[in-house]
Amino acid sequence: MSAAPGAPAAYRPALRPRVLLSDPLLDGAATVHLIKDAETGSSFKVGPKEHFLIARMDGERSLAEIGEEYAGEYGRRLGDAHWKRLLGLLGAKGLLAAGADASPGPSTAPPPGAAASAGSSVAGPGAPAAVPPRATGSSGASAAVPPGAAASGRVTASVPPAPAPPVPEKRTLLRGSLPLVADADATTARLHRAVGFLLAPAVLAPLLALTLAMEAVVLVRAGELLLAVSGLLANPVLLTGTAVLLWVSTALHELAHGVVARHHGGRVSEIGLRWRLPAVIMYCTVDDYLYFGTRRHRIATAAAGAVMNLIFLLPFCALWLFAPLDDATHEAFAALLLLGSVQALVMLVPLPPLDGYRIASQLAGATGLAASTGVYLRLALRRSPEAAGYPRRARIAYLAYAGATALVLACALAAAVAGVHHLLTA
Repeated sequence: MSAAPGAPAAYRPALRPRVLLSDPLLDGAATVHLIKDAETGSSFKVGPKEHFLIARMDGERSLAEIGEEYAGEYGRRLGDAHWKRLLGLLGAKGLLAAGADASPGPSTAPPPGAAASAGSSVAGPGAPAAVPPRATGSSGASAAVPPGAAASGRVTASVPPAPAPPVPEKRTLLRGSLPLVADADATTARLHRAVGFLLAPAVLAPLLALTLAMEAVVLVRAGELLLAVSGLLANPVLLTGTAVLLWVSTALHELAHGVVARHHGGRVSEIGLRWRLPAVIMYCTVDDYLYFGTRRHRIATAAAGAVMNLIFLLPFCALWLFAPLDDATHEAFAALLLLGSVQALVMLVPLPPLDGYRIASQLAGATGLAASTGVYLRLALRRSPEAAGYPRRARIAYLAYAGATALVLACALAAAVAGVHHLLTA
């Protein structure tokens, strides 16, 4: 890399410590990366080439070294104009560490009108598009890089204003939310210290095996359990007790997400109650789950709630199978087993905003999976040429998601019809 006159090629930009970068994700026909400022909660999307550059801003590499790596990867060098836009954009978003911004400085920052040059060329067709990121919130639901933009070399020089902070939801009698702890992350850390041993493979594997065995029993004796649910409706006391146990299971479901996220290095920002009367549930917000180091950790965090629901049922299953209970209690435990199993399995349905959708998104390596699948299927059914422009990986992911979702919903419908038939004929 050669430096333009006055441009410090030795400048070493560094991202702030709480800037998080995701793995590559499908977004329609494009591949994007999510970037999040964990302190402000704002996130946005960039293309692979922008990510290649940003991920190497570690304070150790100079612009010259980053430019050489980029040239080796993509076969083109970056010009002053691109560096100026990119560093100015990161500085405007507050993503660069103190003393490592894109504004002029005596020794470290590029001077006015100049940036480190990777040669005499300006950003051309092989350079990343300096598309200004658009804040999306923690889920990254809004694309900053349109499909194909990262590959096209299209450049947008404007820098958007900083996003306004989210407006808190108005709390009313009918709907609202209420944080329960002042420091949710510290609370989750204490919970992890207390129960984290359950996540050890030597403990977790037998628990998972027991839950599979329990679900096999539930499936084999589903007719009996269904009649128990019908009988439970005639006993208000046991019905209330069962409802309370199911609510406790829901609360543990949320806390399990937080504990597993903490186990994998995540941060929990809030634990509280949310109500949409007549429903009142707990919630646990994990801010950075999409940025965990491995896909396996992200899937484990998403699945933790449903697994917790099933583990919660294990002692009740043992009592139902082996304890000498009176008929009413035996019937109540049977109903709890079926209702609790349905509660857990419904959370695994791959539709937003359920946990199953998050798992499916991670398996597909996609963001906005449902929306992208819908767009692709409409294009494919119309035989639009745009559908052929989707990469093979995207076509497989979207078709597999559509097929798996249809199969799951068909199975759920068949189970519901069989249940109603059994109740009417038993």
